[in-house]
Amino acid sequence: MNTTKKDIRALTKTQLRDFFVANGDKAFRGNQVYEWLWSKKVYSFEDMTNVSKETRQMLEDNFVINHIKVDQMQRSEDGTVKNAVRLYDGLVVESVLIPTATRTTACVSSQVGCSLDCNFCATARLKRMRNLNPDEIYDQVVAIDNESRLYFDRPLSNIVFMGMGEPLMNYNNVIKAIEMITSPEGLGMSPKRITLSTSGIPKMIKKMADEEVKFKLAVSLHSAIDEIRAEIMPFSKSFPLKELRESLEYWYQKTKSKITYEYVVWKGINDDKKSIDALVKFCKYVPCKVNLIEYNPIDDGMFQQASDAALEEYVKALDKIGVIAKVRRSRGKDIDAACGQLANKNEAVS
Repeated sequence: MNTTKKDIRALTKTQLRDFFVANGDKAFRGNQVYEWLWSKKVYSFEDMTNVSKETRQMLEDNFVINHIKVDQMQRSEDGTVKNAVRLYDGLVVESVLIPTATRTTACVSSQVGCSLDCNFCATARLKRMRNLNPDEIYDQVVAIDNESRLYFDRPLSNIVFMGMGEPLMNYNNVIKAIEMITSPEGLGMSPKRITLSTSGIPKMIKKMADEEVKFKLAVSLHSAIDEIRAEIMPFSKSFPLKELRESLEYWYQKTKSKITYEYVVWKGINDDKKSIDALVKFCKYVPCKVNLIEYNPIDDGMFQQASDAALEEYVKALDKIGVIAKVRRSRGKDIDAACGQLANKNEAVS
């Protein structure tokens, strides 16, 4: 870990241009270096072949490129790939490549650990160590894009911020990463292929709406009854459903973008008619769809997957009001890569 040199990717293109001018060089040199860092994705100044040796040495003397390293890669029987990603300071996060017949999706992390305390999620049991920087989020996507091309012979098609951490608790860095991912100077991906998943922080949802972001929004809801939601997601006591609903109404008013609700159904917790009716009512406020997600156990008996019959009751009830609800079967369970299972079990890998 380098504590004296600044990470060059923390600089904007303008700042890079200014650096070169201040050091007696031409401003366009900053454009060249910026392209190498982001569009060409190099991790070494030596690889910047259209930059003079003297200039490369000046960059080496003043900056560092704190790129990630995929310490360990695991492949599931269903084709899912999980990366244990080592950061510049030795901390580890996990990211996942999820393939289907028509697309490959990157599930990326935004924090080391998590700021929240959802009882059903393995990541939430980890202490939040720090937020990820924009380049660390970007690098996860680059690594998964490379794997998609290698193993599935096609570029990455979608990105979901559903890995470790709460994206809205690392708002500025996540937004900067998305800007770089979607920029023609970066990966050039369409924002419509990106989904940010949040556990529901009303103030930040409104902030996104005000900034007119173009990516999609998903909300981990899991119950439309405050008491039940607070039991499974204790932090939500600070963000009651009324406030969440108002922020989602505001989001739709500003963006006209349909919301996806992520919803796990557990036996004896939210698999009854009262819970179904509450979700149906909640879904009437804002245009939405619902992903009913298969629960992935995390080594305790508090939460158990509900029956298929209970899931079907949800689907039928939502269908009656014209809301599309799909049961999402989890991928990568055999390598702990499924929803809620990311917990740095590979942390000791070096």
